[in-house]
Amino acid sequence: METKENIVGHVVVNHPMNPNLTDEPIYRRRISIIRDFALNTTTHGIPGIARGRSTQNRLFWSLVFMIFSGVMLYFIIQAIRTYFEYPTQTRVNITSERIQYFPALTICNAGGVRADAVFLPYAHYVQNFNVTTPSGERLVFDQADFIKLFFRNLINENKSIDEYVFTLNSMLLSCEYAGIECSVKDFIEFDSSVYGRCYTFNAKTKNGSVRYSHDIDNTDKLILRLYLHAHQYVANAVEGVAMMAMVHDNKQLPLIERRGMALAPGFQHRLAYTKRNIFFLSSPYSTCTNNIPPVMKFMFEKYVGADYAYSEDLCYILCAQAYIYERCKCVNPAQWNARSIVLPGTNDIVMAPLCNTSNICFKQAVNNFDLTHSIRGRYCSYCLQQCSITNFAVKSSLSIAPPEWLVPDIRAFVENSSVPLPFDWSSRWNEYIRSSYVSIELLAESSLIETYTQMAALNFIDVISNVGGQTGLWIGISFLSLMELIEMFYRLIRFQNRISQSVTIEDQKQRELKQ
Repeated sequence: METKENIVGHVVVNHPMNPNLTDEPIYRRRISIIRDFALNTTTHGIPGIARGRSTQNRLFWSLVFMIFSGVMLYFIIQAIRTYFEYPTQTRVNITSERIQYFPALTICNAGGVRADAVFLPYAHYVQNFNVTTPSGERLVFDQADFIKLFFRNLINENKSIDEYVFTLNSMLLSCEYAGIECSVKDFIEFDSSVYGRCYTFNAKTKNGSVRYSHDIDNTDKLILRLYLHAHQYVANAVEGVAMMAMVHDNKQLPLIERRGMALAPGFQHRLAYTKRNIFFLSSPYSTCTNNIPPVMKFMFEKYVGADYAYSEDLCYILCAQAYIYERCKCVNPAQWNARSIVLPGTNDIVMAPLCNTSNICFKQAVNNFDLTHSIRGRYCSYCLQQCSITNFAVKSSLSIAPPEWLVPDIRAFVENSSVPLPFDWSSRWNEYIRSSYVSIELLAESSLIETYTQMAALNFIDVISNVGGQTGLWIGISFLSLMELIEMFYRLIRFQNRISQSVTIEDQKQRELKQ
């Protein structure tokens, strides 16, 4: 039977320890380290388990600790999930800018095309239009329908419409910005399927800068005096006489067919604007973009000199055209400038012909695109929200115009215009002037600018705070509590290293004795 001394020696040889620990088994030393942590940690519940003098007491504190830890983990997971949902909020700032960019103004004559210019093509078409009614009477082709057909053919043949539209030279009596005279050279032009030829003042150009207001007062304003030539409106094609106008950002392509405001003749229209900026967060908070797709860049080349930015609305127009073309081999005739398309899965730009409005395939394709979400998802997947939007809220007021002192100048301008006069001009010229003269005054209402900025509702610091609040509320864990846990592991690892070193030294001594 082994003596007490032999048993101790056996333990020391096989499990060497630090000399100060030789009287205590290894496992008891490890438990001692863990128990020391449990009794002194600031984490609630663990000291109760360590101090428990009975099994029932320890089970109670263990159960309570696990339940509260589970509740804590649930709320922590919810906080982290909420962060990765990237919630946002909108901050509204109102700032005063005494110097700000003056907006762009786009104008179009609502008449669209000149009656005198389309009279001969129309007469020639009617003469060769040999459709008759059952009673034998010739069916007269409506001028409005003829114009749609005529201009569709012109566009498909890539011919100019210059001779058929109201040019700015024939309409602009005078132009003044900030007290300085301006002219037609300060406008860029583009074609509209609804209004013929449109003109934009102060658009952002590739080779120049935009104008800006210095003092935001009554001196920094744009004044346009225009003559509409209402007697040249095509019968049945237009219901009202007006100058269409749209105030917009300098880098925004004006979709005036949708957003234009009609300014009636016989008045001076005072347009007072306030500027509003909207900024969206980029990924992962939103899918917004400012990148211009190639097909849109190609379209912008038609707006000579303009430096336009990405437009979500325009993007949807282009992708709708792509779908219509793939189905019908032609595109919407209401979008003259959106004939350039890119089919899904390709990079080739196709110049598509305009459809006939009576084309059944075209009508069905438009209906399918508007009503089918999957079609829009396939063809318009790249049409994302704009990351920044600048728009202008406009307040309109008016006064009767023109004043008597201006009438002689207007008469002289009209009589020297390239547009033919009405046959009874000499007797009714004053009446014609009243029915065609429009004055536009555009100015800033105030120097205040509204800025709407999308911001992250939660950031990383908020998540840390939420997690810390939950751990502190339920089981009292803090960063210092984590340091206590790290200290315990450090002591255990250090103790294990000391044992390993002692074993290594003892093994080396045994090998030396055997040698």
